[in-house]
Amino acid sequence: MSKAPRAETFVFLDLEATGLPSVDPEIAEISLFAVHRSLLENPELDESGAPVLPRVLDKLTLCMSPERPFTTRASEITGLSNEGLARCRKAGFDDAVVRTLQGFLSRQEGPVCLVAHNGFDYDFPLLCMELQRLGAHLPGDTVCLDTLPALRGLDRAHSHGTRAQGSKGYSLGSLFRRYFQAEPSAAHSAEGDVHTLLMVFLHRAAELLAWADEQALSWAHVEPMYVPPDGPSLKS
Repeated sequence: MSKAPRAETFVFLDLEATGLPSVDPEIAEISLFAVHRSLLENPELDESGAPVLPRVLDKLTLCMSPERPFTTRASEITGLSNEGLARCRKAGFDDAVVRTLQGFLSRQEGPVCLVAHNGFDYDFPLLCMELQRLGAHLPGDTVCLDTLPALRGLDRAHSHGTRAQGSKGYSLGSLFRRYFQAEPSAAHSAEGDVHTLLMVFLHRAAELLAWADEQALSWAHVEPMYVPPDGPSLKS
């Protein structure tokens, strides 16, 4: 297997959806923060030495009305509902969303690395499904990094895998609290979770950049979470 290209822009991603993979969910909210590699290699620090958000960063957040119903739990966690999205006249994940997403990514210096927490089990396959449903594609040199296995692997590699370390959680909130001794803001909104993910990444930026250079996978390796009942709708 050939090595993935070295990413020049990292696009941090989070999705909110109608439920877990078992219910064949649909995306209801997507948020992306795009940060150039140079700002991750030399992160800005505050007076205490903690990283702060880069000043130069592109953001995209969109809400959309899914056709499938939210599970009760998903609606409670995200604060989103079919009724609320419909009341605001939000369209679904459609060609306009695809064009907006592709335009956002095309503004970034490539290759682009998509970064998500638990991305290979949730965000990437679900996004892949929505794109394939519309016959849409991402740039061929796009790669993916999942910070959940990456951070676990880094801790094991640094011999931090003691019994105490092993008992610590690797949820996004647990990592943020461990690194910053504070609660993440706006948890379970897509933009709030992307902010938390970027801060967690900045805390371990040098290690995660090296991990990405060695172990990021091509977007072409991502399989859709499920095949929609209608099958793919290929469009020109």
